[in-house]
Amino acid sequence: MRPQLGTTRRAIWRTWPVLCSHHKLPTSSHSAKKVSMATASLPPAEKKRTKKKDTVIVISGPTGAGKSRLALEVAKRLGGEIISADSVQVYRGLDIGSAKPSAAEMDAVPHHLIDILDTTDDYSAGSFFRDARRATQDVLDRGRVPVVAGGTGLYLRWYMYGKPDVPQSSMGITSAVYSELVSFRESGQWEEAVELVARAGDPKVLDLSVNNWKRLSRRLEIIRSSGSPPSAFALPYNSFHEQHDPELTESSADGNCEATKLDYDFFCIFLASPRIELYRALDLRCEEMLADTGGLLSEASWLLDIGLHPNMNSATRAIGYKQAMEYLLHCRQNGGESTPQEFLKFLAKFQSTSRNFAKRQLTWFRNERIYQWVDASQPFEPVVQFICNAYHDPDARVVPESLEMKRESCIHKTQDLKTYRSVNKVFRGDDNCSHVLDWIRRTQGK
Repeated sequence: MRPQLGTTRRAIWRTWPVLCSHHKLPTSSHSAKKVSMATASLPPAEKKRTKKKDTVIVISGPTGAGKSRLALEVAKRLGGEIISADSVQVYRGLDIGSAKPSAAEMDAVPHHLIDILDTTDDYSAGSFFRDARRATQDVLDRGRVPVVAGGTGLYLRWYMYGKPDVPQSSMGITSAVYSELVSFRESGQWEEAVELVARAGDPKVLDLSVNNWKRLSRRLEIIRSSGSPPSAFALPYNSFHEQHDPELTESSADGNCEATKLDYDFFCIFLASPRIELYRALDLRCEEMLADTGGLLSEASWLLDIGLHPNMNSATRAIGYKQAMEYLLHCRQNGGESTPQEFLKFLAKFQSTSRNFAKRQLTWFRNERIYQWVDASQPFEPVVQFICNAYHDPDARVVPESLEMKRESCIHKTQDLKTYRSVNKVFRGDDNCSHVLDWIRRTQGK
């Protein structure tokens, strides 16, 4: 009997990371049952073991899912080193808001790409590709295991599949583009600047997030350098997946993922939990970042003191810092005064923005077929053991059903999600935020 399409798709989702590995397929009866539909038509040539590639473990997940803790334990057990794939942890001084590893954790396991930039610097997916690939090879050359950990989806996509071959801009082009856009930026004319770039030949610039001047400038630089918009240059990720049917039904599932075109044997885990649980954890984490006035608020105040403003660059666009800077600017304009209601409104905005970001991460990674989804609400030890065992034995890379998180369960809205409301655990009322308001009065009334 011909299997149902939905059943086949679920099988493909579960076996895609195995099919994209250069290692042979699982041989145990339990694992073989899971991949039988996806591999029945593999030609003999595709079943041959190719030259062994170095294995790189990638652990991702939405913000607050616990990926840093998991990566730390895996690295300890495997003799690994962690390469951060977090777009904020690269900045010195942004510790609490980026949930940066503690000094003790970084002493226990070497970390890379943390505290490498000043907050006035910008960072991009292209920069991460260069730095992370260099760090990966360095770790491997020393006989250690690279464990890449973070939730910045574009960084990880470019890191694994490669970055587009977009031409670099000359100093003359960069200077000319700056001159073209500087008056718009100084006068806050974002829409007019976007229209200029659209007329120059990039209609997709209209989809750019508001006030992202760095990306706007880069798009215009590409046009001025090449005569073509960024969309004219092939993305390695798209090219990789266009070589096969993206739906992969039972009649086309030949398992040929062209894995030989990936530079490493990537073993990718996406750590997820039910959205209600994730949202509650995020709400509490936001409160904890603000409860200690030496934390996020102090870091945001420092950013203002060195002359930065919200949404000015990569660091000041980061979730938490942008909202805290906006709130503290309001307090400074009021002579260092704030009401409990204003503080709680800021907290609610911070929580809502964090939840929305986690939702976008879940949506992004749902379509990244190279990842295996693991349930973060399951006991910690079995999850760690699965990853370590799978590293040593690639035939064991199918997530046990007891640890698997269904992708759909993190996306579909339930009635609980539709009616979700934050319930503060730390700042339950006006009295609970009095120490924060006292700190604001002392430090922001300059």
